[in-house]
Amino acid sequence: MYAVIKTGGKQYKVAKDQIIAVEKLDGEAGETVAFEEVLMLGNGQASTIGTPLVAGATVAAEIVEQARGPKIIVFKKKRRKNHRRRNGHRQELTVLRVTDILTDGKKPAKTAAKPKPKAEAQPKTAEKAPAKKAEAKAKPAVKPKAEAKPKTETKPKAAAKPKAADKAPAKKTKAKPATKPATKPKPKAADKPKVGTKAKAESKAKPAAKPKAKPAAKKAPAKKTPAKKAPAKKTKE
Repeated sequence: MYAVIKTGGKQYKVAKDQIIAVEKLDGEAGETVAFEEVLMLGNGQASTIGTPLVAGATVAAEIVEQARGPKIIVFKKKRRKNHRRRNGHRQELTVLRVTDILTDGKKPAKTAAKPKPKAEAQPKTAEKAPAKKAEAKAKPAVKPKAEAKPKTETKPKAAAKPKAADKAPAKKTKAKPATKPATKPKPKAADKPKVGTKAKAESKAKPAAKPKAKPAAKKAPAKKTPAKKAPAKKTKE
């Protein structure tokens, strides 16, 4: 037997023990959901079509989980307008398992979601702390007074020490360094005749030559300038 139901603005053909994903429905995993908008019923031989719904027909389903669909890209563009919009979207879905298809006005028994097991509450350490503080407050904070200590006898003052100026400071004698043994003088090499002594003696004997006087520079002859002749006087005839 199959049925056609409407939910979330869409139509689904379902059968018993079929798993479908529909638009998100309120509820947690394990709860029962009833669909009363049944558009068609069929058993393979005959079918009943509603006008617009089939009277007394209901489809029961159990919520398996709350999930999300695949991611899609929504891109909008207007040409020659420099307008572009890009968005992503994931549709939220509810996964259902069809448990029964009811007719003649029967309705499924609603079952609440199974409560999740709670973790065992561990004793908090913060609870122990205030108890200790309360005990501390209950006890009087009175400290026993310390016994008075007997005064110690004053010691006699020591005799004044002589000042350092009275005593002459002892002179420190520096130890003289041990004398080193005298080194033997190295034997001098035999005097060798110096080279060029004869040349020096000869140069002293000869008198130094006087430098020749430079000849006086010849004076250039004075250029003779031709004397200008006086123009001849014209005589009248």
